[in-house]
Amino acid sequence: MDTIAQFLTSIRNAGSARLEKLDTPASNMRIGIAKILQDEGYIKTFKVARDSKQGIMRIYLKYDDLGAHVIKNIQRVSTPGRRIYSAHIDIPSVRSGYGFSVLSTNKGIVSSKQAKALKIGGEILCQVW
Repeated sequence: MDTIAQFLTSIRNAGSARLEKLDTPASNMRIGIAKILQDEGYIKTFKVARDSKQGIMRIYLKYDDLGAHVIKNIQRVSTPGRRIYSAHIDIPSVRSGYGFSVLSTNKGIVSSKQAKALKIGGEILCQVW
């Protein structure tokens, strides 16, 4: 089961339904992706509530003045059956720089902009615009 794709689909569906917040199971990978989305301005904030299991993450979605979801599209690139890796010079541009990619590197979960600045490559998890 691809938990990252499930997480991205939950965000996409909650935005389409114009929900204020979204509850999803927490993991280090999901927390890293949510942190990047918050830093880039695509979600308001997120909180992690720890419990006896893995915890619950609550994401507060962000909308523009017209009520449209800020995230136009969020899609999985690397899947469990087909991993996509890229060196820092080969990280693809998303929508001519309008969007960004989220990468899993040896320095943790970073955006494509941070990866290019740090000159590190890694697995391209998803693309957001």
